[in-house]
Amino acid sequence: MSQVELANNEILTDAKPSHEVTLFAEPVMHIGNFTITNSLLSGWLVVVLVIVLSFVIRMKISRIPGKLQSLFEIVIEGALELCDQVTGQRTLSLKVFPVVFSVFFFVLLNNWLGLLPGVGSVGFYEMHNGVNTFIPLFRGGTADINTTLALGFLAVIGSNVFGVIVVGFWKTFNKYINLTALSHMVTKVRKDLSVLIVSPITFFVGLIEAVGEIAKVASLSFRLFGNIFAGEVLLMSMAMIMKYIVPVPFLFLEVFVGLIQALIFSLLSLVYFTIAAQDHSEHDESHEHKEAHA
Repeated sequence: MSQVELANNEILTDAKPSHEVTLFAEPVMHIGNFTITNSLLSGWLVVVLVIVLSFVIRMKISRIPGKLQSLFEIVIEGALELCDQVTGQRTLSLKVFPVVFSVFFFVLLNNWLGLLPGVGSVGFYEMHNGVNTFIPLFRGGTADINTTLALGFLAVIGSNVFGVIVVGFWKTFNKYINLTALSHMVTKVRKDLSVLIVSPITFFVGLIEAVGEIAKVASLSFRLFGNIFAGEVLLMSMAMIMKYIVPVPFLFLEVFVGLIQALIFSLLSLVYFTIAAQDHSEHDESHEHKEAHA
């Protein structure tokens, strides 16, 4: 055996195992140029779980509900009533509910998956810069900023697509780039000179609305990621102080936090869908009609 091989063996032998909490998801395998991370594996696992659970529930549905079906009916009816309080009408709730409720379950299961035994502790070791680093095989999907950013984009883009379907492309586009307000500077300036001041302000308010859509993505994604990632760091810190008893209260706290964060994310998504489905131009036209008859 050469001296170089002996030196490498000594490095491997002397390298101490290390497990660091990273903001990024660790790669666990590669398929060609496609990298599969531990958070992506967790997300796939949740998707498979939701699909299997959906098929099981679908097969168990009957006219005379059993205990499991009755439980789900109570949950769905309660969720629909909560949607009604936001949308104000059942017809709109029925349109948005399948998307929002699916997002709620996906986020909730990802939040809770990181709390299961083995998640974060089952994995393998790899050498990185001479350090034998532990790579967990699974990691909570929502503890990865990539997952929460994707969910944020889904909520914001999906709400705007829903707005196009409900109120039309022109009205949705005009909400952000208000060409109608600029046209009023030509068509209504003879009757009302104040339109020269109001219309430019209305146009720039629309541009601010467009910037606000980007802010919604950041708000949704960073709030969810920050709370779930901080919870995992907290549990790991408590486990390093004392492995037994001490982490248990914090574990139950994170179960509650995971539920609350999933509820907040889905409710905010519901609010965005509801706002996108409102026709603001009709309100403006009715307001102008009342002023004309005043």
